[in-house]
Amino acid sequence: MDLVSGYKGMVGLVFGNENSSSNEDSYVERVLDRISNGQLAEDRRTAMVELQSVVAESRAAQLAFGAMGFPVLMSVLKEERDDVEMVRGALETLVSALTPINHAKGSKDQVQPALMNSDLLSRESDSISLLLSLLSEEDFYVRYYTLQLLTALLTNSPTRLQEAILSIPRGITRLMDMLMDREVIRNEALLLLTYLTREAEEIQKIVVFEGAFEKVFSIIKEEGGSDGGVVVQDCLELLSNLLRKNASNQVLLRETIGFDPLISILKSRGSTYSFTQQKTVNLLSALETLNLLIMGDPKVDPAKDGNKLTNKTTLVQKKVLDHLLLLGVESQWAPVPVRCAALQCIGNLITEHPKNLDAIASKFLGDDVQEPALNSILRIILRTSSTQEFFAADYVFKCFCEKNSDGQTMLASTLIPQPQSMIHAPLEEDVNMSFGSMLLRSLTLSENDGDLETCCRAASVLSHVIKNNSQCKERVLKIKLEAPMHSLGDPEPLMHRMVKYLAVASSMKNRNGKSALSSNSYLQLIILKLLIIWLADCPSAVQCFLDSRPHLTYLLELVADSTATVFMRGLAAVILGECVIYNKSSDSEKDAFTIVDTFSQKIGLTSYFLKFDELQKSFLFASKSLEPRKVLTRSTAASMAEVEDVDEDASSNQKDGELPILSSVFDSHFINTVKRLEADIRESIVIVYSQPKSKVAVVPAELEQRKGETDGEYIKRLKAFVEKQCTEIQDLLGRNATLAEDLSKTGGSESSSEQRVSGPSNRVQLETLQRDLQEVSKRLELLKEEKVKAESDASYYQNLASKMESDLKSLSDAYNSLEQANFHLEKEAKALKSGGVSISPDIEAIKAEAREEAQKESETELNDLLVCLGQEQSKVERLSARLMELGEDVDTLLEGIGDDLGLPEEIDDEDEDE
Repeated sequence: MDLVSGYKGMVGLVFGNENSSSNEDSYVERVLDRISNGQLAEDRRTAMVELQSVVAESRAAQLAFGAMGFPVLMSVLKEERDDVEMVRGALETLVSALTPINHAKGSKDQVQPALMNSDLLSRESDSISLLLSLLSEEDFYVRYYTLQLLTALLTNSPTRLQEAILSIPRGITRLMDMLMDREVIRNEALLLLTYLTREAEEIQKIVVFEGAFEKVFSIIKEEGGSDGGVVVQDCLELLSNLLRKNASNQVLLRETIGFDPLISILKSRGSTYSFTQQKTVNLLSALETLNLLIMGDPKVDPAKDGNKLTNKTTLVQKKVLDHLLLLGVESQWAPVPVRCAALQCIGNLITEHPKNLDAIASKFLGDDVQEPALNSILRIILRTSSTQEFFAADYVFKCFCEKNSDGQTMLASTLIPQPQSMIHAPLEEDVNMSFGSMLLRSLTLSENDGDLETCCRAASVLSHVIKNNSQCKERVLKIKLEAPMHSLGDPEPLMHRMVKYLAVASSMKNRNGKSALSSNSYLQLIILKLLIIWLADCPSAVQCFLDSRPHLTYLLELVADSTATVFMRGLAAVILGECVIYNKSSDSEKDAFTIVDTFSQKIGLTSYFLKFDELQKSFLFASKSLEPRKVLTRSTAASMAEVEDVDEDASSNQKDGELPILSSVFDSHFINTVKRLEADIRESIVIVYSQPKSKVAVVPAELEQRKGETDGEYIKRLKAFVEKQCTEIQDLLGRNATLAEDLSKTGGSESSSEQRVSGPSNRVQLETLQRDLQEVSKRLELLKEEKVKAESDASYYQNLASKMESDLKSLSDAYNSLEQANFHLEKEAKALKSGGVSISPDIEAIKAEAREEAQKESETELNDLLVCLGQEQSKVERLSARLMELGEDVDTLLEGIGDDLGLPEEIDDEDEDE
């Protein structure tokens, strides 16, 4: 067998010591021989113990066992069920053979014997069926080791074992029965089912049909809910597997036992302030399961996902929002990961659901002093020291404002500037403030490091409030902020204050003189994001932005700044583009032509479009789909339960593209918006270059009338001058449009970005190339027409040739037939002339044969006629007898019958000779 020989040869290759591997091979072979051929039962059991010990400790022994040991031990399991000790030993040895042996030293590409053994054992479906049958044995350890063995197989070869168990009758039923066994067996069976139900929809349906929901929630209740141990975590992982992307199972859970058992896990029990790591993991698992119910299937259109909407409605009716707010907002003693997960659940629960949006908007929190839930979440955004918690709370407002214009208007209506005295009031007094007052206060704090971060976080919330809402944009645009001191000037618009904070954040340095990438970088990105959302489809916002000349200058410097990140340069370029496409100004110093001309002179169009290309090539924009959510398992639970904040000192050495916070700033909707804006910006710049400026600043001297020039000559000269100018203007506009269009398509991909496209030589070369291109295009069209005509003629003559060839073949066949017939006729004529007997037929013999056949046919017909007459005679006699019984005279009745019929003349059978 090739596989066995490969196993044998692999031992020496892996460990490099032929003598050592050979010794292992021979030792394992001797022990297996004692097990299979030993006479004494005690010696065979001792050999089984020795085999298990060496396989559990040596990788070489595992390889050797895989090459020759499986048939022996499977035979023991099949034929020696009565010897419990041998069956136990065989199962324990198989578990050891499938368990990886981790050594401190070893290469990563080293062959793994446990994986190879798992692959070998899982190939035989009969082996899996045999193992499942052992679950019905009475011995505790036999069932325990069998479950461990199946779990090891599922860990190493999940797909193959899932298919095998699915094909075995009542295979899954036997595993489900183990959930009702003793605690140790139940826990092993639970762990096995979590592996079995991953990415296996058919198995998930069968497990649910076997009553998995009831059994799982019963175990969770017995173990103490969220305060339970790792068994609760396994139960919730199994529950998540059954519900993930499986709408039918979600409906079954909702319509049978309901969501109450799941919601009860979120309720606080015992000491509210006590959060062990396992309790944290259990709560995270429960929140992930809750998320599966409200996120729906990503492949289904969210507007048509009725199951998701029903789940959201039902959960809010079951007061799940209260428990989530308690965990995520009110329980500040809860671990940060739990609070973040609860906030994300709140966001997913309310997004694009009108009733749930109204529920969160009308919810109040607090015992003594109550305040709206949205105000409490805003306070978390502004005060938390955890970046992870900030983005989770910010996600709630993102979901609240998504396609919720009424909610945005409600929040924007509270944006009322506060007096300067209230701005510097203690933070504790913000409990009595409205949402807008609290937000504006945070937007107008001082410019030191801590306050600047608070301002940027408030700017993120503001971006959600005004997103895709022209009314809110206009309302916020009218907000005027007082200067810190009246002597410093008049009130300034809120937008100008945001640009000011952007410049301050860019100029801030850490102690080493380098930009603090972990904090200030994302602060700048948030403000840039706010400006992009604000300027989109809002000409008045563009006008407000351009009212201050330094704004444009700063953006140009930021785009050209080589020390800035790719994302900052790219977003700054987008803002410049918005100043073009949404510019409705009639002022010659602020119109779209001037803006394009300004950054074309300062940084060049090629360099400008290069920023878009760099942004599109970044990992966030280049990825086609979002990364899938991490599945919470035993291996990932410990890391997810810890705080995932980014440490500034550790992250300062990371590259810009590796910052984890970027994925939170650049959500999928914003990325799509930037991509759409880029296409519009390229198109608008082409249009701007194709149109003349509105005014002519210089009047040429040729327009003045010369001395001694008559009016007619003056008019004639002016007409010629105007015609010449129009022609030149049209040529220039055409060249500009062509150059801008080519440049917008190529972007910054060419290395010669510093060359000026407006040089005389380039213009002449471009015009020559255009003329050549037109001539080549005309010639190409003529050649295409000639080619079509030639192909048509060729097809016609080809069909005509085929028809003539067919006719010629038919004539040839007819001629050959005539030749053959003529040959036969000539041959017969020659034979008749020569009197040959073989050719002419024997007429007398034919006549005799015909007479004989006619005679036979006549005899046959005569016999048939006699039989018919006999049958008729019998009928006549019966009828006559019956008539006589009835008293009728038969002779009288028969008189005259047949007189008109003559006797048939005898037909001569012989024919006359011709």
